[in-house]
Amino acid sequence: MDLAPDATTREITGRVRDFLTGDVLPAEPVLAAQLAATPDDWSFRPVVRDLQAAARERGLWNLFLPPGSPAGPGSGGLTNLQYAPVAELTGYSPKLAPVVMNCAAPDTGNMELLAHFATPAQRERWLDPLLDGAQRSAFCMTEPAVASSDATNIATRIVRDGDEYVITGRKWFATGAMNPDCGLLVVMGKTDPDAPRHQQQSMVLVPRDTPGVTVLRGLTVLGYDDRDHGGHAEIVFDDVRVPASALLGGEGDGFAMAQARLGPGRIHHCMRALGMAERALDLVRERTAERVAFGGPLADQGVVREWAATSRIEIESLRLLVLKTAWLMDTAGNKAAMTEIQAIKIAVPRAVGQILDRAVQVFGAAGVSGDHPLAELLAGVRTLRLADGPDEVHLAGLGRAELRRRAPYLARVAPPTRSTPSNVEGDPT
Repeated sequence: MDLAPDATTREITGRVRDFLTGDVLPAEPVLAAQLAATPDDWSFRPVVRDLQAAARERGLWNLFLPPGSPAGPGSGGLTNLQYAPVAELTGYSPKLAPVVMNCAAPDTGNMELLAHFATPAQRERWLDPLLDGAQRSAFCMTEPAVASSDATNIATRIVRDGDEYVITGRKWFATGAMNPDCGLLVVMGKTDPDAPRHQQQSMVLVPRDTPGVTVLRGLTVLGYDDRDHGGHAEIVFDDVRVPASALLGGEGDGFAMAQARLGPGRIHHCMRALGMAERALDLVRERTAERVAFGGPLADQGVVREWAATSRIEIESLRLLVLKTAWLMDTAGNKAAMTEIQAIKIAVPRAVGQILDRAVQVFGAAGVSGDHPLAELLAGVRTLRLADGPDEVHLAGLGRAELRRRAPYLARVAPPTRSTPSNVEGDPT
C-alpha cells in the first residue's frame, strides 16, 4: 500500500495551493461583502462566477470525477487517492473553493449518479449542464416526518400512472435548492411499499419548475443559512407529474443507487474536514503568538500547547486513514472499502469538531462571533455527523462488521493487504 503522492498529485496540489493563496482566500472578504449587500438573494455572487472562470482556465474543474468519467471541458479526472489532498485543500476555504472548482455537494454526488445510472438522453439534459457549471441540482432524500437515518422509512410516494410518475411527499435539507440556478431535483421515494425492504425505493429526475413543486423555505444550520451555497430547502411535492422517462435507473434501484452516491460523498466530506482543521490550527498559531495573558503569550500556556499537540496528532492519524480508504476505493472498489468509509465518516467529523472547539476556546468570545470563520466551520462540521448517515448508523454497521470477523488478529496480520473484511453483509448504511 503506497500512499505517497505521485507526480500528478504533486503537480495538481501545487496548482490548487497557488489558486487558493492567490485568488480564493483574498476573495473571502469580497464574498462576505457581496452577501451582506444582497441578503435576500440565493444565487451565486459575482465573485463566485469570476473564480469559476479562473478555475476553468487553470484546469481546476470537476477534479472529483475519476478517470474515465465524462469530466467536461477544462477538467481532469483524478483517482480517489489523487483527489484526497486536493479536497483537503478546498476544505481550507469551504465557502468558496469547492464551489468555484465545481467540486461542491450536492452537485458532485448527483453528477456521479447521472454518470453511472442515467440514460444517454438524461445525461445530455442534466449531466452536461452540471459538468459545465451552467446549473445546480439538489438531492431530495431526507424527510421531516420520518426518521431519515433509516432510508427505508421514506414516505414520499412515486406512483406510475400510464406514461407518467406522480410524486407526492415532503422533503427538507435539500441542499442547493434555494439557488435560482437549481434546475434539477433528484427525488427518492417509494414506488412499491410491498417490495423487499431495500427494493421499495426509486429515484426520479424532477425539473424544479414542474407544477406541484413548492419550495417552502430555506433552512438554517445552527443559525447559518448557507446562502453562499444555495441554502437548504424544504420542498413539497403535490401530485407532481413527470414522464416515465424521468426514472433514474430501474424501479426499486433507489436504495442501492443512494448508497453508491453516498460512498464517495462521505470520503469527500472527510477530506474537506481535514482542511478545515488545518485552517483552525493556522488561526490558533496566529492567535496564540499575538495574544498575551498572565504575563506572556498564549502560546506559552501549557494547556494551549497540549491542545495544539493533540490536534496535530488527530489530523495526521486521520489523514492516513482517509488516504488508506481512498487507496482501497481505487484498488478494491467502494464496496470493499465500506468499513473504512464508515470509520472515517465517524472519526473525522468528531475529531475535527473537537479541534475546532479547542480553537474557539483559544479565541474566547471572538471564536463564537462572526468576525472569524471558526463558528461557521464548527457548525458545518457538526452537520457532517448527521449528513450521509448519522454516527450511530455507521457505528452499528462498523460494529456489526467487526463482530462478524472469523479470523483472529494473529491470523490476519500477514500476508493480507487489508485489515478489514472486504465483503460485509447487510445494510451498508
